[in-house]
Amino acid sequence: MSVLCIVAHPDDEVLGVGGTLACHVATGSDVHVCILSDGVTSRYDDEGAADEEIHRRESRARRSCSILGTTVSQYDFPDNRFDTVPLLDIVQTVEAEIEEHDPEVVYTHHYGDLNVDHELTCRATVTATRPLPASGVNRVLAFETLSASEWAVPDSSNSFQPTSFVDIGDTLETKLDALSVYEGELRDSPHPRTAKTVRKNATVWGSKSGVEAAEPFEMLREIRRYNSS
Repeated sequence: MSVLCIVAHPDDEVLGVGGTLACHVATGSDVHVCILSDGVTSRYDDEGAADEEIHRRESRARRSCSILGTTVSQYDFPDNRFDTVPLLDIVQTVEAEIEEHDPEVVYTHHYGDLNVDHELTCRATVTATRPLPASGVNRVLAFETLSASEWAVPDSSNSFQPTSFVDIGDTLETKLDALSVYEGELRDSPHPRTAKTVRKNATVWGSKSGVEAAEPFEMLREIRRYNSS
């Protein structure tokens, strides 16, 4: 099976779906991560300093994905400014990734996240995975991103309501190892983006779904194909 994960920034792939990606790898799937932005340029006024950090983040993304067992591609859409580029450009990038990797399962951000890049990544992914006759995508799932999903503007129409859970009891440590590569993105407690909170969050979702640790997902689209012969 082929699996594709579409995220806005380096570290989103670990925070949201790292344990699940490692599970796919462990069961023999081909897993690829597509990162659409460097995730740092919005923090810098100095272009030289930004370039140095971009290179560091790209290197960390490769290391993190190596720990998870996935391949990775990285793009340069403007950090925290996805709303300044045509959505079609993002859609076409995702479509190219889908054409290259031919995934059956696609993971992406939740549409209600506070971060505009997350929101538009989800929209672009849903557009790119629309169920055309030639499409091989059977499932599109949205994941939770700590400090983005739970901080969104409260509205019943965009709240994260998981419908699917993956037991990551065997891969939680792998997820945390991959997360540790992004040490510069981790915060001090009680911020939600800490290794301790990530572990606790997995335990809470696990308790809600009857396992030791879990990652939650909202199903955006599922197509069940049955062979009638």
